[in-house]
Amino acid sequence: MSLKAKYVCSECGREYPISPETMVCPDCSKLQKPNRPLRGILDVHFEGYPSDPRELLPIEREFLPNIPIGNTPLWRPERLRDRSGFENLYIKDDSLNPTGSLKDRASFLVAAFARKHNIAEITVASTGNAGSSMAGIGAAAGLSITVFVPRNAPRAKLVQALQYGARVVRVEGNYDLAYDLSMEYSARNGSLSRNTAFNPLTIEGKKSAAIEIFLQLGHAPDAVFVPVGDGVILAGIYKGFADLISMGLMDGMPAIYAVQAEGSDAVCRAVERGDFGDPIPSSTTADSICVDVPRNGYRALAYLREYGGRCVRVSDGEILAAQHELASSAGVFAEPAAAAAYAGLLSSRDGLDRNAEIVILITGNGLKDIVSAEKSIEFPEKTVSNIEELF
Repeated sequence: MSLKAKYVCSECGREYPISPETMVCPDCSKLQKPNRPLRGILDVHFEGYPSDPRELLPIEREFLPNIPIGNTPLWRPERLRDRSGFENLYIKDDSLNPTGSLKDRASFLVAAFARKHNIAEITVASTGNAGSSMAGIGAAAGLSITVFVPRNAPRAKLVQALQYGARVVRVEGNYDLAYDLSMEYSARNGSLSRNTAFNPLTIEGKKSAAIEIFLQLGHAPDAVFVPVGDGVILAGIYKGFADLISMGLMDGMPAIYAVQAEGSDAVCRAVERGDFGDPIPSSTTADSICVDVPRNGYRALAYLREYGGRCVRVSDGEILAAQHELASSAGVFAEPAAAAAYAGLLSSRDGLDRNAEIVILITGNGLKDIVSAEKSIEFPEKTVSNIEELF
């Protein structure tokens, strides 16, 4: 049986029952302005806490799909420790989830919510990972999935979603247009929106990564590097650690580093300026964190302010170099957005204690975007017909 839980508006504090009818605060959402992050983001609050933080679920376990999500390894990459100079570096590898990304944690809880409320279809906008994730989890849960993707979404991610049986709608535009069209579609046909930030369970699902890091280490790390686009994974990591603090299991918040690509840095700009301004068209090889308007921007900014988080920008060149170093030194083939976490660590190394326990969060598998991976390698064009040609 799940804990008693409710939604609480992150802006005005008004409380709501957890139901399909309420996704954002009705009052604060009236303040929504065009081309700005979502207003009235809802947090899940629990009435009391269990002895085991893994039981911090707002949905009864009987509704969870029968597919193994989470419990991904936290391990010590010895060669990467040597190369980076950080003796206590850890990799939290969420590319080992069933569909190859951390997004499975959110899709898992959203699917359970749909099953509990007898909702047959889930709609999602995605640059690729959220869509393929929802499609895969939806297949295991017996749900219909409709995915809206920008025209330039990586083909491998579309193949994933289609193999899982999803309906894929390609949009003649960017992620932000895909988001808007998906919202219109779900409003018109009554499907459940999984859209990042809009659905509070996306944050609640992703917080499980932070809880696992704590349980696997046996204590809180000193710092965590998180790739940031919409700001939902960042909020999930903060939410997970904040719940552990509320349970009395942690004394304070680790230093959280929000890593953004230079060509998609809306959250970093907001940290510097104090608020979100007009969007700037995004462009980065790290498609999973390429957004003009970060939908969870206000909540992410509030967390960074409350806990003194840092924002780090990295170039596409740094991201691709980090991707290659992760693969060639640790055997971790991360997609560019995931590799941004390691690029952020390298960019920040001068201000970090070399003995600190640091976790880099790997959010997606490199096989999802071969085109970007090819930019940092030399592909062998020559063929051989006998072994002598190699000597």
